[in-house]
Amino acid sequence: MSESAGPRVALVQFPGSNCEWETRRAAEAAGIECDVFRWNLDPEALAPYDGYIVGGGFSYQDRVRSGVVATKEPIVARMMVEVLERGKPALGICNGAQVMVEAGLIPGVHAGDVEMALAPNRPDPEHRIAGFCCRWVFVKLACAPGRCLMTAGMQPGEVIPIPIAHGEGRFTTGDPGLVARLQENDQVVFQYCDADGNVEDRPEINPNGAVANIAGICSPDGNLLAMMPHPERASFLRQVPGDLGGPWSRRRREAWGDAGALETPGPGRVIFESMRQALLAAQPA
Repeated sequence: MSESAGPRVALVQFPGSNCEWETRRAAEAAGIECDVFRWNLDPEALAPYDGYIVGGGFSYQDRVRSGVVATKEPIVARMMVEVLERGKPALGICNGAQVMVEAGLIPGVHAGDVEMALAPNRPDPEHRIAGFCCRWVFVKLACAPGRCLMTAGMQPGEVIPIPIAHGEGRFTTGDPGLVARLQENDQVVFQYCDADGNVEDRPEINPNGAVANIAGICSPDGNLLAMMPHPERASFLRQVPGDLGGPWSRRRREAWGDAGALETPGPGRVIFESMRQALLAAQPA
């Protein structure tokens, strides 16, 4: 597939996925050719793609644990070969992050081992309905921008508004030393914070109670990113609420009535643009 005009990724779709088309739209807006790749296609057909996205939703109705049933599909095993042995980039968003964690790809300290969980959210009566948390939050880039391929276009410590929508998104682990190792290895990519970048474990800031306010983790090699927030739902300025506070909300209010301005990149676009740059850099000259 990489002989095409631009980099091409496979957006893996499982039964219960529901974010594939908006994710495809966000990837294509960033200049990535994106095919929705159904779980029941030949896994070998994944090999020619330059990279992969596993989008959000409720694969297999989140039975047993979110993402765990999807990991038993042959296409996940084939994708693991491509990302672990060939170093191709892969982005897991929400349910896709859960799949990556359950497959042992993230955090990847011992590849193939399930070292963390995305557990049910911490109770938050103010912001949750029937166990599901759906609102805009702020996240801060917690690693060096170039540490993860999907954040290379960001500024150090950059804070962006971004939506979440999940019932099981709390990064946690039974290994008391794992989080410290991830922080030492600069694998904690995003942390929940307030609009000014303050990282505090309060429900209004840390919506699900994740350990160390973790919202996203990369693999040791930096080519995989698993994140609970939805960058595809913040990829156009028109998607940003005008009442959040901060520069992105101000920009959104200033664009009121200007259709062209509203179609310009939103805060989540940088994830896909960074992925595109990584894909281009990996292509043969």
